[in-house]
Amino acid sequence: MAQTMTQSVLASFPNPTGSQTNGGFSNSQKEYLDGFLRAMSGGAMPAANGHPHPGHSSKPADGLTTKPEGGAPYGGNEALGFKAQQAWQAAGKRLSKEEQIKFESNPLDAWDAIARQSALGKLPEGPDIFRFKFHGLFNVAPAQESLMCRLRIPGGVLNTAQLRAIAQCASDYAEGHADITTRANFQIRQIRPENMEGLLTDLHQSGIIPRGSGADNIRNVTGNPTAGIDPTEFIDVLPLCRKLHHAILHHREYYGLPRKFNIAFDGGNSIASLEDTNDIGFRAVRVEADSAGHPDIPAGIYFRCALGGITGHKDFARDTGLLLTPSETVEVALAMVRVFIAKGDRGNRKKARLKYVLDAEGFDSFISATEKELGHGLRRYPIGKCVFPKSSDRLAHVGIHPQRQTGLHWIGVTTPAARLTSGQMQGIADLADRYGRHEVRLTVWQNLILPHVAEENLDRVCEGLLALGLDYEADAVVAGLVACTGSEGCKFGQGATKKTSLAIAQSLRGSLPPDAAVNIHLTGCSHSCAQHFIGDIGLIATRVDTPEGTVGGFHLFIGGGFQDKRRIAVPVLESIPETSVTEVLQSVLQAFLAKREEGEDFTAFTARHGDQDLLELFQPVAHEALAGALKP
Repeated sequence: MAQTMTQSVLASFPNPTGSQTNGGFSNSQKEYLDGFLRAMSGGAMPAANGHPHPGHSSKPADGLTTKPEGGAPYGGNEALGFKAQQAWQAAGKRLSKEEQIKFESNPLDAWDAIARQSALGKLPEGPDIFRFKFHGLFNVAPAQESLMCRLRIPGGVLNTAQLRAIAQCASDYAEGHADITTRANFQIRQIRPENMEGLLTDLHQSGIIPRGSGADNIRNVTGNPTAGIDPTEFIDVLPLCRKLHHAILHHREYYGLPRKFNIAFDGGNSIASLEDTNDIGFRAVRVEADSAGHPDIPAGIYFRCALGGITGHKDFARDTGLLLTPSETVEVALAMVRVFIAKGDRGNRKKARLKYVLDAEGFDSFISATEKELGHGLRRYPIGKCVFPKSSDRLAHVGIHPQRQTGLHWIGVTTPAARLTSGQMQGIADLADRYGRHEVRLTVWQNLILPHVAEENLDRVCEGLLALGLDYEADAVVAGLVACTGSEGCKFGQGATKKTSLAIAQSLRGSLPPDAAVNIHLTGCSHSCAQHFIGDIGLIATRVDTPEGTVGGFHLFIGGGFQDKRRIAVPVLESIPETSVTEVLQSVLQAFLAKREEGEDFTAFTARHGDQDLLELFQPVAHEALAGALKP
């Protein structure tokens, strides 16, 4: 009957465009009616092409159970996203492929499918590739004929029992290693398909729940890795990271967003959380007594709220004018997520991030919708009256540093290409158990910190790290190296980022004095997981044509920054073959050393130069170095 209804309504419409379909009407008319009638039907409703829509069937889709709410696969509060999809279709718009998968069945109910594929020893296929990401499992073929599992470690802090569990899982179910990510998290790679269920079961048993670590969900909540131990911090943000993390885990309405979503807290620590690169960034500030202008706002520590960061699209999070108490931040963040669920783009994946909602509707409209969602107004306060923390320390995430607790230190450990073997993880856990407080912390700079080490034990821990093949020296180049997975383990990667970062570390270690620190970010594709636009030096992978054929390579950017030195890096040189990157970077660093002022690091140097100045300084030397490297 529904098909007859569709044909009948189509037949009543004129066709002003002259673009004919099989029904005699334009494609846009047909698309509008298709979406409208499916949204209005509430039950089994075939598409205009005659094929049924599984999401409206009472039968399970691909082995997943449906909920008894009008035949929809969602019930209760978790139907927020489903209702947004229905509204999108009622407006005559088509869902993207990924949205259609979510519309047809709830990916959170994919456990039986994971167990079935594990029993068969088969990688996920078709829609299951997307669904399994909701449980942290990624089919990375063809880069590797295996899976990757991304974890969730709120604030980057885990206990040694959890680190041992990760090490054991990597050994039992994969190839015996795990990578630290740019969200202070772990990824276990090269997982055999028959091990999917066992891996997740063991991780859950240890208290690590990867749910929502991939696909259209709120990713790992990040904070400062020195939260609670840093002498410079305004406030310990770890409790806020954990509170938000558990709110997400225990409320199914915060899954199935229009696209991925990042939230970070920065408490004013010496190691930044890069909160201004997130969709929602909270940064601690101090407010002094202001009896004249704002007598109703007591002096104390608050958070500024910034929105819309997505540096891969060349945008930092922008201040909203809001001033929140620490206890208000999680409630406000979740209300903002609910507004995003309702307003986000469900048809165009490239425009489905929060930035584009803000661009379309404006910040004031979004904040008003948030206040309506909360049921009360939010406090505004001039940003100029806030006292911000001092700039972060470029090298505080490596080396030995005193904690705020008398007699204790944290040791920042460098990790080659951000990768740790199972043996190294077990060894780190041993050191933390013997000389620390059973705790390890990960950073957004892809390394780790051993906290709570007493003065008398520093030498023993450092010796233990060296024995594990790890280092703690604060080299000005190696400390700032950040690299995503690249073509070695990601199907989107265009170049070997990990291999190239190792080559940079080996070739350029010791080439800069400690006060000339530089961040070098290598990212494998336009998704910009390593955030190449905010690095002092950014490299994004590409394919380069050479006389010997097409090879992996990079485009070079210079001058990025974050927080008080935020800046999008300037493109300087294109199409550098992987094998020539170290020569080009060596020439860039030499030019920097020749021109910098005494004690000036790379960020401070570029901050006092305009874009054109940077081009005129670095483009010629980079070109010359590349030409020399390519000579037979």
